Amino acid sequence: MAHDGADMTKTVLMTDLLALTEAALPEVAKLTAAATEALRAMVTVDGKISAAALEANQFAAHALSWLTTYNQSLIQLRAWAGRIAEDGKFGEIEGLILQIGFGEYLAQIAGGIPMSQNETARLADLGLTWAPGAEAAALIAGGNTQAARMALVALMQDNQGRALFGASGLDEELEMIRDQFHRYAEERVIPFAHEWHLKDELIPMETIEELAELGVFGLTIPEEYGGLGLSKASMVVVTEELSRGYIGVGSLGTRSEIAAELILCGGTEEQKQKWLPGLASGEILSTAVFTEPNTGSDLGALRTRAVKDGDDWVVTGNKTWITHAARTHVMTLLARTDPNTTDYRGLSMFLAEKTPGTDENPFPTPGMTGGEIEVLGYRGMKEYELGFDGFKVKGENLLGGEEGRGFKQLMETFESARIQTAARAVGVAQAACEIGMKYAIDRKQFGKSLIEFPRVGGKLAMMAVEIMIARQLTYFSAWEKDHGHRCDLEAGMAKLLGARVAWASADNALQIHGGNGFALEYAISRILCDARILNIFEGAAEIQAQVIARRLLG
Repeated sequence: MAHDGADMTKTVLMTDLLALTEAALPEVAKLTAAATEALRAMVTVDGKISAAALEANQFAAHALSWLTTYNQSLIQLRAWAGRIAEDGKFGEIEGLILQIGFGEYLAQIAGGIPMSQNETARLADLGLTWAPGAEAAALIAGGNTQAARMALVALMQDNQGRALFGASGLDEELEMIRDQFHRYAEERVIPFAHEWHLKDELIPMETIEELAELGVFGLTIPEEYGGLGLSKASMVVVTEELSRGYIGVGSLGTRSEIAAELILCGGTEEQKQKWLPGLASGEILSTAVFTEPNTGSDLGALRTRAVKDGDDWVVTGNKTWITHAARTHVMTLLARTDPNTTDYRGLSMFLAEKTPGTDENPFPTPGMTGGEIEVLGYRGMKEYELGFDGFKVKGENLLGGEEGRGFKQLMETFESARIQTAARAVGVAQAACEIGMKYAIDRKQFGKSLIEFPRVGGKLAMMAVEIMIARQLTYFSAWEKDHGHRCDLEAGMAKLLGARVAWASADNALQIHGGNGFALEYAISRILCDARILNIFEGAAEIQAQVIARRLLG
């Protein structure tokens, strides 16, 4: 039986809750299929999907993206519950997460899914209505109640010492990896992260060296190239725990992940032998140099050009929002090699070598200059604008030895990058939840702890529920990648939802802190700033929703 405070599960056995949630899934899948066909009808012109019509119907397109994300979220939440039930770990806290998650997400599907603070995706945007069936209606009516939320938050207090609120559903090996990096974050990241942020300092090289020794930079690089050859799921677990400590530390591995994926997918064997062992060991630090000042998300319109100079190349142009640019040894640099093109077809990818800088001279490499962009959060690696004027790249460092394939090569990395970004989001959200909960327990008002007030306890309960949903969606996308399946859709949905959950969790945790949350000395002020970037990088939420919609329409 579930906790006495939960309306629905006072009288419903856990097995009945599992059956009820399972029975609701086909109804949501049917609704999602109908929504897909409704959008297809809106944007089909002369028998083909029209890009102009898709843009003109953008709100409907994004409503479909969010509905599909919720459909997959409920599938994965139910799959998680089924797995842990089989393992005998489906207890009260897991049952409450399941019932609240289903109750809330089904209610939002019926009434409106929040895409941002002032944008709501509704079925009416797609010309649809929905009368929930008996199972969905029961979950909407009794799933997410105040009593259920307060019952969950009471159990969360009992489990405060755990890394997670509720069983993760991971296998023993991944749980061991989680435990190792949880301890590392607790001992070597969390005590120092806020000072790094307030001083706007680079993460110490000592920390980077420790991460290298732990294998963070070579997690998914095959053993034959000096890596650990582990799964994307392991990368997700490591990233989540490190980001729980500090997003900057959790993001250090993203640079090597992007570079390694580019080289593994598109590099020559010589390039793999040259670069991958150094990336895996952390001896070579990399940065991704794609974005330009006037193009933003429109990577196909890049203007930075690379011109042949004998066997080598000379690069001219400007880049912006380049993370960890000063310290690195190599840049994965996207530039236009065919001057007669104005779209993605003329782009090539380079493994551009550079000399790591110092505080006094951050960009000593000839032909290259840079300036720091001051930012609200995500500070530990710093952001830069870069200028290239006569910057030389060896001919052997054209990725794959072939011109014009840069954009395609980059697209092949987006699955892994977005899976990792979703994991970063889950880690940041978890940090917000844990900090918010500790403050709510410790802070006394009107003779009792803040956590005893339903609006405060309810915020924390909803954080735990949505974090678990985002976590399971992220695990699923990693599982798909590990099993050789195309997963750009799943990775995109995990990133889309995870970023929203991280921001909501940080915002609500700061609200729990009240005025203290607005003070720089409190860690939640940093976490709020860090969470905000997740909806922007690796594809802004609006771009991500558009990509998902296009993918759904084939």
